[in-house]
Amino acid sequence: MGMPLAPPAAKAHDGTMSHKSPFDSPETAAFVWARFRRLMRWMFLVTVTVVIGALSVLYKQEGMVSVHFYIAVAIGISFAMLLMAALMGLVFLSSGSGHDESVIDPTDKD
Repeated sequence: MGMPLAPPAAKAHDGTMSHKSPFDSPETAAFVWARFRRLMRWMFLVTVTVVIGALSVLYKQEGMVSVHFYIAVAIGISFAMLLMAALMGLVFLSSGSGHDESVIDPTDKD
């Protein structure tokens, strides 16, 4: 169905703050980062499409206001969309690779 909402059961605490990370394996790290780059390429394509659409709608409604207005709109939309895509991609990267499970919660009583 989906990922469980509860955190996985803690393993025996050996005094360290984390277990072996999946990113320690070069093959796993290469696969995960390649997937992240592929996600970012798709999001760049979506961003370009949205910027072109937004600029064309603004031009149809407002006409030629100022070139600086259109540059600012394009930069603002691009920055916001790509930053959100990068941050969410890093969340997916961390969760999907098993990196989140390698951290031990020292406050856990088990």
